[in-house]
Amino acid sequence: MKRPLRKVKNPVEQVKAHPRQPEESTFQSLASLCGPLIVGLFVLTFAFQNFVIPSASMASTLLIGDHVVVDRSSLSPSATWAPFLPYRELRRGEPVVFYKPAVEPNGEHLILVKRVIGVPGDRIHLRDGVVYLNGIAQNEPRAAKPTPADYNAYRDDFPAVSASSVRGVTTTWAVDLPAHIQGDDLVVPPDNYFVMGDNRTNSLDSRYWGFVHKANLIGRPLFVYWSFDTPEDQINKTSASERASFTLHEIVHFFDETRWSRTLRRIS
Repeated sequence: MKRPLRKVKNPVEQVKAHPRQPEESTFQSLASLCGPLIVGLFVLTFAFQNFVIPSASMASTLLIGDHVVVDRSSLSPSATWAPFLPYRELRRGEPVVFYKPAVEPNGEHLILVKRVIGVPGDRIHLRDGVVYLNGIAQNEPRAAKPTPADYNAYRDDFPAVSASSVRGVTTTWAVDLPAHIQGDDLVVPPDNYFVMGDNRTNSLDSRYWGFVHKANLIGRPLFVYWSFDTPEDQINKTSASERASFTLHEIVHFFDETRWSRTLRRIS
């Protein structure tokens, strides 16, 4: 028995049944890109920031020439317009990026990275380079301890020695420091933090310019996304020609002078 033949639609009718979609205009194309662009700008502006390590004060945790991603959102004050941001208080022992409390002679606000040693209310002193927090000696495997030959009374027995005539101490801190000393300890005031570099013998930190106020905090460094072997004197060069010359050097020597073993290294 023969099957009944199915009626095949006319090709013209098929085209009519499935009309061709109109092409996007230039305006529509641009509009479709605005959403991802706005989200990207928000993330780069408010949530994350890149930062280049300028000194050896945090060695060997962070090296000069490490490029790090900084989480800005978690330390920002909570806001009603952005309840989704994961705000939290700064904790002892974690590294933090901040604006240096003391303004430079040229009026510049330096951005630094150090480790949080004390939070508000903590009592701190050092003996022979060892940190005592609330009366308990701290085991800090990341911190470089001074040798007997490198002993510095102010730096290693802080705050036992007066800061009035110590090189590197800011005038403001030398005047303000005695008001925060109780017995042998320095007491961290509300809304402030005491920070130090991991390279304790080569770090100008809270011992020299005081506490970091909460308003100065920028964020927490998360990981190293690129690390380039950079001489220490290069960081301080400010002329456009010197910066352009080193940028060219980075391009030419990208493969042989990149510290590949540090790429995507988590910072803790």
